[in-house]
Amino acid sequence: MATDYKFEGWMGLDADSANGNMVWQEFEPKQWEETDVDIKVTNSGICGSDLHTLRSGWGETPYPCVVGHEIVGVAVRVGSKAEGNIKVGDIVGVGAQSDSCLGRDGNCDECRHESENYCTNKVNTYAAVHRNGGKSYGGYALYHRCPSHFVIKIPDGLAPEFAAPMLCGGVTVYSPLKHFGAGPGKKVAIAGVGGLGHFAVLFAKALGADEVVGISRQLSKKDEALDLGCDEYIATEDDEEWAKNNARRFDLIISTIASEKMPVGDYLNTLSLNGTLVQVGAPEGPIQLPVFAVIPGRRSIAGSAIGSPKEIREMFQLAVEKNVKPWVEKRSMREANQAVIDMGEGKARFRYVLQN
Repeated sequence: MATDYKFEGWMGLDADSANGNMVWQEFEPKQWEETDVDIKVTNSGICGSDLHTLRSGWGETPYPCVVGHEIVGVAVRVGSKAEGNIKVGDIVGVGAQSDSCLGRDGNCDECRHESENYCTNKVNTYAAVHRNGGKSYGGYALYHRCPSHFVIKIPDGLAPEFAAPMLCGGVTVYSPLKHFGAGPGKKVAIAGVGGLGHFAVLFAKALGADEVVGISRQLSKKDEALDLGCDEYIATEDDEEWAKNNARRFDLIISTIASEKMPVGDYLNTLSLNGTLVQVGAPEGPIQLPVFAVIPGRRSIAGSAIGSPKEIREMFQLAVEKNVKPWVEKRSMREANQAVIDMGEGKARFRYVLQN
């Protein structure tokens, strides 16, 4: 069945596209299946992953690609076998994952237990290949096609420009905060108060943590961190003894830092007995593991990747109930190239959301 709309978007043709050189082109979405949903994109958040992919920072990107995996829009075509009670006209979203094995025949324990984001056959929303062989293209575009299992209804009371960056940035920190118990009685530190980190502050507070402390290099972010809801702010460049002065203080650290130069040992030494550091920031090179900062406190280092459809729905509900409002700046889809440059230069406070 032919559609009366075209799939067009900002195409990255090579690593130079990260420097503001994406080009607007038509593309061919995955072949339509009756389990799919077509979405007319209204909002697409800019995520750090987009920049890493555009410049091949995590390995060679399969160009051409359209990035963007924080997609919100209107369902304009819904397959006869679509899940989720989605109807044409619904406001829906897609995060960083758009397909998996789904495990319904016992193929994958992760999918069967609603942890699809850890499926070994996970398909990313862009720069990947669907099970039917079609290439996945992201949300810097007019339209997006996605298997319905990974299409999430946006609840009433949540503005689309807020929902969009939650679909990756938000759930990337919500998931480990919830999993590792960042609630009443817990002291939580957020390493890196930026795009991901500001979400971590908001959700740690929404989950009821006793204490939420922001940690970043520069003192210049202090006022913003406190305005977000941090109980305290630590600027590591301003206090050489910061790790010593906060020894064994935190039950949980969510690290959004994506630099190989991260002082892992210092952060680990601020963990309490049995404390956990969860790494969600993904650097483009290796990080050294100081084992003698782990052993003496029976500490743990964990990782966490995006979130499952179930977790996204839970996060959205919490956001509505607790009136969680991320700090976003709306940008026109037409100025995506400049917005990507600005994001790379750290100008966002704290997320850019492209709008058609």
